[in-house]
Amino acid sequence: MTTHKAESPEDPPSVPAKSDAPAASDDLAGTDDGPYALLRNRDFTLYLIGRLAAMLGQQMFAMALGWEIYDRTGSAMALGFVGLTQMIPMFLFTLPAGHVADNYSRKRVMVLTTAVAAAAGLGIAAISALRAPVPWIYLCLFIGSAARTFMWAANAAFLPNLVDRKEFPRAVTWNTGVFQLSAIAGPAMAGVIIAWMARHHSTAPAALVYVISALASVVFCVLVGMVRRKHAVSAKEPMTLQTLLTGFKFVYASKIILGIITLDMFAVFLGGATALLPIYAKDILFVGPTGLGVLRAALPIGSLLCAFIMNHRPPLQKAGRALLWAVVVFGLATVAFGLSTWFWFSLLMLFTCGAADTVSVVVRHTLVQMLTPDDKRGRVSAVNNLFIGTSNELGGFESGTVAQVFGPMIGHTIVAGAVVSVVSGGIGTMLVVGAVALIWPQIRRYGKLA
Repeated sequence: MTTHKAESPEDPPSVPAKSDAPAASDDLAGTDDGPYALLRNRDFTLYLIGRLAAMLGQQMFAMALGWEIYDRTGSAMALGFVGLTQMIPMFLFTLPAGHVADNYSRKRVMVLTTAVAAAAGLGIAAISALRAPVPWIYLCLFIGSAARTFMWAANAAFLPNLVDRKEFPRAVTWNTGVFQLSAIAGPAMAGVIIAWMARHHSTAPAALVYVISALASVVFCVLVGMVRRKHAVSAKEPMTLQTLLTGFKFVYASKIILGIITLDMFAVFLGGATALLPIYAKDILFVGPTGLGVLRAALPIGSLLCAFIMNHRPPLQKAGRALLWAVVVFGLATVAFGLSTWFWFSLLMLFTCGAADTVSVVVRHTLVQMLTPDDKRGRVSAVNNLFIGTSNELGGFESGTVAQVFGPMIGHTIVAGAVVSVVSGGIGTMLVVGAVALIWPQIRRYGKLA
């Protein structure tokens, strides 16, 4: 797609958005197109290592929290409140988070909010160690989730300031790979620690995981604090309803951004089979808890491998079509998984879903950041986080509801309902691709991702 000087919603800026000072020659890697050339960028490498530490800690935290809540309450509803507690801050603080990310130093916002989240995690560790009432855990979780809502907006808008525009798609691929690696290693590490603590007769085996997670956040704060690049705010805007809604207005005006956010939102909402994996492991594939762990790992492993391959290839030349076809493949693989009764084939389909999802994530995140002027990136990123984050949580609710309702409705068990839920979700995802391609033809015509 040809760039233009005017930074309209439809056109990417003619040059990458930069911070207040030119980068030193060793700070931006752009002369070598090799897959690892970007790691010579000091600031990006510091950020990437810090993000790996933070994501590992967060994945460990999430696994330990779910285990402790269920262990102490024995209630599925209590687990549901975990998701609800994390969703409420997203609705309450997404707009202010975007405004803060555009009007204050993004690096400082990331460090401060991560520190608050780490403090909330230490609070949960204390509650766990003291066996204090569970509602106190939800209070600390709410505080940590509110801080992360501000951090996510600043973090998404901060990455384009670290690299040259030509290198940004590869930076997104590295970022995605780091997240998927943490999704594989984090829960496993937390499980080993909890099992070890339990064997040593600890009354609070999850508390150590929370402390490690908080320390990982401190590592992130230190490494990001060492980054030289800064986000310069040319003129601060007052926080008014009009400025808060800037992100929504920009997304609505930019047909490409609106289309890809809509596509990803519905794909996540309809096509996610993760919430029903326990049913498949126990009553369809008959592989038990060990098989469930393997099934859960298949998605991030597929994503990680795809990110590795994409990082060793040139940027996508027909990014719009690649995005649409990736979501089609995601839908087809979801349908195939839903119908499968063979464990290894099911594993392959989940692996395929993970790989296809990585293509979608890289294209979407790259285009959202490249097509948004730097002074609006925080607010647009906040809108993107709101839609994708809530669709993740609501998608699990939708899958469970369809399984619960349609199984008995058609005269069968909830197991049959789970199959209906997954298959219909995959078909719905593919229908959404067709609708998006027709409504927003600009997406399928979008060219090189660089």
